Amino acid sequence: MAEETQNKVLEIVANITQSQYKVEKAESNDDEDNSEQETKSLTKIEPIRGIPKSGKFWKSKKEKFSTINKTKGLRYSFEKKEELRRKMQKTRELSKQMIAELKQKELDRKERRRQNLQRAEENKRKAEVVQVITNTAKLKRMRKKQLRFIEKRDVSKEVPANK
Repeated sequence: MAEETQNKVLEIVANITQSQYKVEKAESNDDEDNSEQETKSLTKIEPIRGIPKSGKFWKSKKEKFSTINKTKGLRYSFEKKEELRRKMQKTRELSKQMIAELKQKELDRKERRRQNLQRAEENKRKAEVVQVITNTAKLKRMRKKQLRFIEKRDVSKEVPANK
């Protein structure tokens, strides 16, 4: 298959060289003045390159970056530039405002969460059933598992004792 493609490429190259030779010959027969200018433009056409060593005939010759013509960017008028600046400033302000709103919502949500946790803790304390131990000898008789459930509380507040 590689040989077939190579043969096709060689045929195409041969056809192109023949057609260029015919064009040059036809123009040399025309007027001398016109033919000089046209042959100069035809001679500028690069000669046909041979088959690349890699065998990839479709690869084109690479150009240096310095030879590539670069176009200058669009030139805006002063009014257009000012309008673009105003739009950019507006979008920046809007984005800052949106970010600030998001941060504020997050802070509010965190504060609500803290308040809910605190309220839940207070409600839990209120709902506790408390039994005041006046006889400390009971503590000595308790097992370890029972001692784990004992918690100390501030007794300066009035705590109703369930008996």
